[in-house]
Amino acid sequence: QVQLVESGGGLVRAGGSLRLSCASSGQTFSTRAMGWFRQAPGKEREFVAAISWSGDSTVYTDSVKGRFTISRDNAKNTTVYLELNNLKPEDTAVYYCAARGLMFEQPTTTASVYGYWGQGTQVTVSS
Repeated sequence: QVQLVESGGGLVRAGGSLRLSCASSGQTFSTRAMGWFRQAPGKEREFVAAISWSGDSTVYTDSVKGRFTISRDNAKNTTVYLELNNLKPEDTAVYYCAARGLMFEQPTTTASVYGYWGQGTQVTVSS
């Protein structure tokens, strides 16, 4: 079983930055690709970024490329991070981290293959 807990959300002005963290319990964190998704009010959940289990491959949705950075620490504290820079009001959403249901699979944009989800952390960007 994998449990995920996000933190780091908050209220920030446009152009500001936040760093989201997702701490994982369980012994299989380092074998699972991880993803970040977000859901704005009245909208469907959308893919934001993903990282391979080894950390050497990343995927981003076009709207965040060059502004967001996903990373992970498999050795120290089994945590995946999402650095959010140059934030825009349209980035406002609840951000969720997720772990792939199967081990040693590639990162993907498809939410249905992520078997474990955190409770989410709110990011609000004011204009």
